[in-house]
Amino acid sequence: MNRPIRLLLVDDDPLVRKGLALMLGGADDIEIVGEAGDGSEVAGLVGEVRPDVVLMDIRMPQMDGLAATEELRRRADAPEVIVLTTFHADEQVLRALRAGAAGFVLKDTAPAEIVAAVRAVAAGEPVLSPTVTQQLITRVTGIDPQQDRKQRALDRLATLADRERAVAVAVARGGSNADIASELYLSVATVKAHVSRILTKLDLNNRVQIALLAHDAGLLDETDRAG
Repeated sequence: MNRPIRLLLVDDDPLVRKGLALMLGGADDIEIVGEAGDGSEVAGLVGEVRPDVVLMDIRMPQMDGLAATEELRRRADAPEVIVLTTFHADEQVLRALRAGAAGFVLKDTAPAEIVAAVRAVAAGEPVLSPTVTQQLITRVTGIDPQQDRKQRALDRLATLADRERAVAVAVARGGSNADIASELYLSVATVKAHVSRILTKLDLNNRVQIALLAHDAGLLDETDRAG
């Protein structure tokens, strides 16, 4: 990106917003283009200021970060969303990731790490390791019945070709495009093409959602047993 990353801050606490603005605004490659105090303000602001990334609090009084994320990610020109939260394993965090958020950061994360997360998401990289994804899935209960979720995931993944399925599993295990290319004896360009087709076929937003779907289907369990 040859211009500063355009960032929108969304949190109902003005002091938190001020702290984030001071922290992130000090980075040469990040420009704070707007602030919102509630999820209900986000859609209109996004249309006005055109951010690349939205740093989104989960808990807000009128419209929470989950609903705002779902609304944003349905847009054709959707910005990336990083969920801002106080908990690792939180039902709403996992739901936001399923809705298309590119990852999450904790409110007590070191400033340099939050800056790095904004940069990573702006570059198209998720800010969530597969290990944390698995922890979220196993620790959060009551979202929907596990077996039903697994079968739905398997049904969706059945539309993939064998090579696409292998790439999906490798993505879920945290491999970069270069790692996957080496593992599957493909070129990096071919891996990118496969990832793009997987996202299109499964109507997903990003690699985090591929990882979640593979976890739901139990594909990582299968590869672990095979290994």
